[in-house]
Amino acid sequence: MVFSSSAVHQVMINASANKPSVSPNSGNIKISLDPTVKPFLKSLQKLQMKVDFSQAMKKTRERLLDAIVDNGFQFIDQPLLPSQANFAPIQEIGDALCIASIEGNIPGNFPNGIYIRNGPNPLFGGFNSTTSMFGRSSHCWIEGEGMVHALYLTKDSHGSWIVSYRNKYVETESFKIEKQRNRPSFLPAIEGDSTAISAAYFLNLLRFGKFNKVISNTNVFEHGKKFYSVAENYVPQEIDIKTLKTLGNWDIGGAWDRPFTSHPKKAPGTGELVVMGVDAVEPFFVLGVVSADGKKLVHKVDLKFKRSSLCHELGVTAKYNVIMDIPLTININRLIKGGPLIKYDKEGYARIGVMPRYGDADSVQWFQIKPHCTFHIINCFEDGNEVVVRGCRASASIIPGPEFGLNKFEWFSRGFNPNTTSEYGSFLSQVYEWRLNMKNGEVREQYLTDTSFSMDFPMINEKYSGAETNMGMAKYGMVVKLHFDEQATSTIQTKDHSDVNDSDSEKPIKVEYHNFGKNTYCSGAVFVSNPEHSSDEDDGCLISYVHNEETNVSQVHIIDTKKFESEAVAKITLPQRVPYGFHGTFASL
Repeated sequence: MVFSSSAVHQVMINASANKPSVSPNSGNIKISLDPTVKPFLKSLQKLQMKVDFSQAMKKTRERLLDAIVDNGFQFIDQPLLPSQANFAPIQEIGDALCIASIEGNIPGNFPNGIYIRNGPNPLFGGFNSTTSMFGRSSHCWIEGEGMVHALYLTKDSHGSWIVSYRNKYVETESFKIEKQRNRPSFLPAIEGDSTAISAAYFLNLLRFGKFNKVISNTNVFEHGKKFYSVAENYVPQEIDIKTLKTLGNWDIGGAWDRPFTSHPKKAPGTGELVVMGVDAVEPFFVLGVVSADGKKLVHKVDLKFKRSSLCHELGVTAKYNVIMDIPLTININRLIKGGPLIKYDKEGYARIGVMPRYGDADSVQWFQIKPHCTFHIINCFEDGNEVVVRGCRASASIIPGPEFGLNKFEWFSRGFNPNTTSEYGSFLSQVYEWRLNMKNGEVREQYLTDTSFSMDFPMINEKYSGAETNMGMAKYGMVVKLHFDEQATSTIQTKDHSDVNDSDSEKPIKVEYHNFGKNTYCSGAVFVSNPEHSSDEDDGCLISYVHNEETNVSQVHIIDTKKFESEAVAKITLPQRVPYGFHGTFASL
C-alpha cells in the first residue's frame, strides 16, 4: 500500500532479513520480515484479488442491470385530474415553521402534544407507470414514499399556545436507494400487464434484493413509548416524533421477519400489541402478540390460510383476536398465468375468525359471512355469547384499481355512484355489524347506515378499543359521529342492500354530521380525549388535516365532539399545502 505525502515512498518487502532497512537517498523504505510471514502475505494478496474481483463483478452486474432498465423501460408520470391536485407530492420544508394564523381558539384543556399523520408522497413528482417490451405496469394509487406531517401544540408559561409544523420523508432502505440515485429506480409492480409485473418483480429483486419499494406511508402508531411509521409490505420504521428523523427498522428484536399490519391493536387490560403479517407466499397469514414494553414477541402463530387474503386490519376484544378473511387476494400463480396480481373476487368466500389471544390455528372459530370488502374495523366487543364486529363494508374493492383497457376515472366514478351499479360492485362503504354467536355458530349481519354517502377511515376513543362503544367517526367531505345505541327516524332502503337485508323496516343508527363546506375535504382524523378524564366516551376533540381545493389552502381543524355539528373551535392555517393521506395519531407531551 502506498501513502502519499510531499514525497512518494515505495514500501518494499525483503524476506531475507529480520530488520527493516532504509535507503535515505533513494526515498525507498525497505521493510524486511521473517520468511514465515511470506505465505501469509501471499494468501492475503490472493484474498484481496478475490475481493477486488468480486466487487468488480458486482459493479459490472449493477451497471448491466441498470442499462437493461434504462434502455428497456420508460418511466411515465400518471396524470392527475384538477380535482386530484391535492394528491400531488410536496417537498420537505426542513426546520419546523411557527404558525401565527389561527382562527378561533384552541381549547384550554386541549393537551400539549403532537398530531402526526402519514401519507403517500412520491419522491419524483408523481406516481409512475412504465412501458416496455413486456407491456405496461404502474403504481397503485395507495403507493408512494411515506411522508409524515406533524403539528406541534404547546402552551408557554403564560398559557398562550405555540404552534408549529414540519414534514419529512420516512427514510426507508428503498427511499435511500432512489434518493442517492436521484431518479425513479424501482419498477412499478402492482397494476398492469402480468408479464410486465413479473419482469418488474424479477428485475427489482436482482437489482435491490427487494420485489418492491418499502413505502411506509399508511399509519403512525405508538407502542412501548416509541412511535412507528408503517405500511403493509414491510416491518415498521421507528420515528423520532420531535425531529421526524427515521431511526431504523423495528423487527421486535429480530423475532418478526415478515410484513406487518398497518393497524396493530392494543389488547384491553394487558397493553400488549396484537399484530399480523400478510404475505404473497406461505405462510400467508401469521399473527403475533408483542409485550407491552415492545421488547419481546410473546406469541407467534401461522393461522394456516389457504390463500393470501389482503387483510388490512384485525380486531381485539377483552379475550379474543378477530380476523377478517375477505376475497381480495394476492396470487402469484394467477399473475404467472396472465391474470392480475391483486384481485377482488365477488364470488369468493368471506369469513371472520375469532380466536383466544394466544391461540393456534386450530383454536380459531370461523364464521362464514356474505362476500364483501372491509378494510377498516371500527371496534369489536363481547356481548353475552356474541362477539360483535363493526366495520365499514363495501360490496367491491377500490384496490388495486381497474385492469388495463378500462377507463380508470370512469371505473372509479361508477363504483362510487349510488345510482348506478358497476359490474364490479359498489365501492360505497357503509357502517356494518356482524354478530357472531360463539355458542351456536350463528351469524347475524346488517347495515347500520344508509347508502346516501360512503363512510370509511373510522376512529374511536382508544380507551374503548375492545369494549362496547357508542361513538365512532368516519371520513370524506365531512366527518360523522355515530350513535350506535340510538336509532334514526328513517329506514334503510333495501334496494341498495339486496345482498344483505330482506326487510325494508330496519332502522339506521343516529348520525351527526360535520360538513367542511364546499370543495373542502379532510384526511384520516384522530380523536383526542379530554385529559381531565371525563367519564363520557365522546368528551374530547377531533383533529384533522383539511384542504380547501378552491383556495389551495391546508389547515388543521379542531372539532369539539360534544358540539359535533357546530363550526370547528379552531382552524390552524398551515404554511404549505398538505396532500391527502391516511392515518396517524396524537402524542401527548
